[in-house]
Amino acid sequence: MNKILLIIQREYLVRVRKRTFLIMTFLVPLLIAGMYGLIFYLVLNQNQLSNQQKVMVLDPGKTFGKNLQNSNAVLFQYTNQKSPDSLKKALLQKKFDFLLYIPAGKDTALSAMGGESQDPRGIQLTGQKQASIQTLGQIQDEMERVLKNRDYQAAGIDTAKLNRIKPKIHIDNTVITAEGEKSSDSLVSFIIGIIASILIYMFIFLYGVQVMRGVMEEKTSRVVEVIISSVKPFQLMMGKIIGIALVGLTQFLLWVLLSSLLSPIISTGINAKTKTEISTKTLQNTSTVNGSSSPGLEMLKALGSQNYPYLISCFLFYFLTGYLLYSALFAAVGAAVDSETETQQFMLPISLPLVFSIIISSNYVVNNPDSTLSVWLSMIPLFSPVVMMVRVPFHPPLWQLLLSMLFMILGFLGTVWVAGRIYRTGILLYGKKITFKELGKWLFYKS
Repeated sequence: MNKILLIIQREYLVRVRKRTFLIMTFLVPLLIAGMYGLIFYLVLNQNQLSNQQKVMVLDPGKTFGKNLQNSNAVLFQYTNQKSPDSLKKALLQKKFDFLLYIPAGKDTALSAMGGESQDPRGIQLTGQKQASIQTLGQIQDEMERVLKNRDYQAAGIDTAKLNRIKPKIHIDNTVITAEGEKSSDSLVSFIIGIIASILIYMFIFLYGVQVMRGVMEEKTSRVVEVIISSVKPFQLMMGKIIGIALVGLTQFLLWVLLSSLLSPIISTGINAKTKTEISTKTLQNTSTVNGSSSPGLEMLKALGSQNYPYLISCFLFYFLTGYLLYSALFAAVGAAVDSETETQQFMLPISLPLVFSIIISSNYVVNNPDSTLSVWLSMIPLFSPVVMMVRVPFHPPLWQLLLSMLFMILGFLGTVWVAGRIYRTGILLYGKKITFKELGKWLFYKS
């Protein structure tokens, strides 16, 4: 046991004393805070920062007239010409950005008897560059608005009154627990679950690969031959795995602490005018509806009512056990190969469960946290670190959580046994091409 502790101490101190560790520990929170600050600024000032696109409208059939409304992104200009050829020459001279050609015909004209307008055909948007999704979407929306309003008027519907009718419904979502009734929000649970699962996914890969490379470097440099004379291969493997796990946990906790300290500083960087605009819009958008609380206030209330000790405890458990499970497999790969190029054939089977977990969690489990498939995936150790962390904010039954944790511990012990059998043979084996069949034989070699 003392030898394992010495290896853990060595692996931990060697990495945390590195300049790169210190730089990344303090730089990453700054980058994250700066990134969100930049995103916030761009979102608030996107109208001022984006260039307004000039769109020349060629509408010989007068289908839309001059009813297309301008916006911060699109400026409509009109022409009385009949052919688009001369306008295309002007387009090449950059007199405007795009040419919107609406050919005349029975498909584009409104019914003379006041019937419904037909879907326009053959409309073309031409430019020297491809139109952005925003530009194309706004043009389409504006054309649809004009035709829709004409159809309403033809049917005798008052469009002004229709636009004023905007019913809003908000359902107060609560959850009854043993401690009482608590405010809940599915969107908040969705966000927490996805963020936690992505963090676990990233840390498992980041530090699992460090274990593999550390083992491989010691093997190729023949340093391991000296180390093995003093400690058993299993002790060396466990020391490296746990030591690097503590490095990852230290860095994660420092990131959380530094990010929480930087967040208020970034928020105060927003100027007073912008704050006023946000406050006004927020008050308008989050007014109470039918006597119930607004969605924005409900989300804040749900955030405040989360059981954070429970969430953090589950995160730390699945972070550590998931890392220990996968890093044992990564260590076995590092011991079995002689170069990093040979790791690819063994990395794919290890990576697939993690990749599958993050994809199915973000697309299926978050929408069906209590389905049979979600429950079973959260029980299988290779998937549960990611899948169960998506389910945890939705409060799965306690027996499912405890059973998943038990399977995670058993899964870790199983992978450690498998990795230990491969590690003890492969760590001193050089110059041999390793296959899956060969790895299978190593599992049953006698000590």
